Amino acid sequence: MDENHFIAKKGTPIPFTAFWEAPSNIALIKYWGKTAPQIPKNPSLSFTLSSSVSQTEVFFQPSKLGKFDFTFYFEGIPKPDFKPKLQTFFKRIESYIPWIHGFELIIKSKNTFPHSSGIASSASAMAALALCLMDMETQLFPSMETDFFHQKASFLARLGSGSAARSIQGPVTVWGENKIFSKASNLYALPFGEELHPVFSTYQDAILLVDKGTKAVSSSQGHDLMHQHPFASQRFSQAVTNLEALTSTMKAGDLDTFVDVVELEALSLHAMMLTSNPYFILIKPNTLAIIEKIREFRVSQKVPICFTLDAGANVHLLYPLEFKAQVNTFIAEELAVFCEKGQYLLDQVGEGAKKCNFV
Repeated sequence: MDENHFIAKKGTPIPFTAFWEAPSNIALIKYWGKTAPQIPKNPSLSFTLSSSVSQTEVFFQPSKLGKFDFTFYFEGIPKPDFKPKLQTFFKRIESYIPWIHGFELIIKSKNTFPHSSGIASSASAMAALALCLMDMETQLFPSMETDFFHQKASFLARLGSGSAARSIQGPVTVWGENKIFSKASNLYALPFGEELHPVFSTYQDAILLVDKGTKAVSSSQGHDLMHQHPFASQRFSQAVTNLEALTSTMKAGDLDTFVDVVELEALSLHAMMLTSNPYFILIKPNTLAIIEKIREFRVSQKVPICFTLDAGANVHLLYPLEFKAQVNTFIAEELAVFCEKGQYLLDQVGEGAKKCNFV
């Protein structure tokens, strides 16, 4: 399947309001390095989260001037500084949704978690927006099949933020061509499938908010630095090898290997940042302190907890549901002190995006 499969027909503009929420996701096999337009240099695999979501409402109105335009609000406030990224997004997708030219949009978005701090806020936001666009497309072309709806939503979301492709469905998604998942695509993400061991369908993710501020270096800038990175080819090969190992592990429910691979991927991601030219450091001293505490707890308590990191200082503490009470006590008593203002989010693996009810 190529991009042409997703080109829609032109349609007659009609008034409509779409309201969707899409979750953040946390990559276990990391995506770091891409080519245009948002094509990954290696496959990735992620947990879809449940409570860490972006909620986006889009009001579609037929354009009075016959041309496309939009206004964007974040947390109820006009955000003109977000407009350039959204303009780039709409420019990328206009050939796939040519009906958009007849509309003026009012886009209202909000998060249940801090944006631009390494919790994949752009992924959830772009996924929610893509779903609203697809909701409009189903009004114009009602015969659309569900699988196509999800695939095109993931396809469009990817063109806004690569990892957004993985925020449409759950509980585990795969994005990027590889030999392990024969139907996997660089154009959109797909669910892991029925072979996933049940333990991973209820996995817990405590997001330890070491730093809630905006990152000093954006993910887009980090991806660009991989083009001339001295270890890029080795990293892309490592990701494929780790995907193979993690896939077998997540089918078998092998938690020990899961811990090893997930932590290796997290550290490899930040090793790429440390060895870029120019290099950059997103982890903080408290990030490292939390990692050491997690390792000590795992050894002393023989509980299979592990950490992963996204492109930021915050730590995702992953653990099976059966250890929830014990791990939550550990977080409150030993890890919260390393979090900004003692704050952390308790989340878990979820089933993906969903349509919201209007209040």
